[in-house]
Amino acid sequence: MVLTRVIPLWIAIVSGVAILVSAFIRPMESWGENFTDTFNVIAAIASVLGAGSLLKANLAKVSRRDAGWGFALVVLGTFLITLVVGLGKIGVHPSHDFPQADFGGKQESADTPFGWIYEFAMVPLTSTMFALLAFYVASAAFRAFRAKNLEASLLLGTAFVILLGRTFAGVVLTGWLPEWASGLRLENLSVYVMQVFNTAGNRAIIIGIALGVAATSLRILLGVDRSCPAGGER
Repeated sequence: MVLTRVIPLWIAIVSGVAILVSAFIRPMESWGENFTDTFNVIAAIASVLGAGSLLKANLAKVSRRDAGWGFALVVLGTFLITLVVGLGKIGVHPSHDFPQADFGGKQESADTPFGWIYEFAMVPLTSTMFALLAFYVASAAFRAFRAKNLEASLLLGTAFVILLGRTFAGVVLTGWLPEWASGLRLENLSVYVMQVFNTAGNRAIIIGIALGVAATSLRILLGVDRSCPAGGER
């Protein structure tokens, strides 16, 4: 148990220090590139393990006839079809640069089976999912936007400005304002809020995330992070 914790910890420390040093010392730039290539290989192996875990979980659900096992069957079918079509490069045209290579063509174009699956199955399903999420977000916003205090009132007012400013209703409501007061029109006011206040808030959040990433990275590099694989603390 000790080795299973110490060895990965030292691998993370050595690789992290090497990548950090390679960014500042020119003769060691190749170290960072080598470690990055190694991480890409590990990520590819992890994706294979993730696919195996997906198959195992859904096959177990189908075999036990758990609730929603029909959806698991659909997941298995679409996963296997996409995997076979993608790895086999079925229907892919030969590459212009390497016409003799059997698997040299690209499968991103829509006239290939893999591209067809992505264009006419993945994209519509993704759009449907985000459309459904929009209704949940609108419902949650309606419950959350209650003018109980000053902060909630500011949030509610800003939300109305942004929502109305992005629609034709905002143009109609404030289109009567004269040219010298055009900055108060909702369509212009929403742009100002997004470019000034929203940008400032995003930068503050990004700075906070960067500081958190730096602190977490230092904890890992120094071996201070003693969290267990299960998420607890020893």
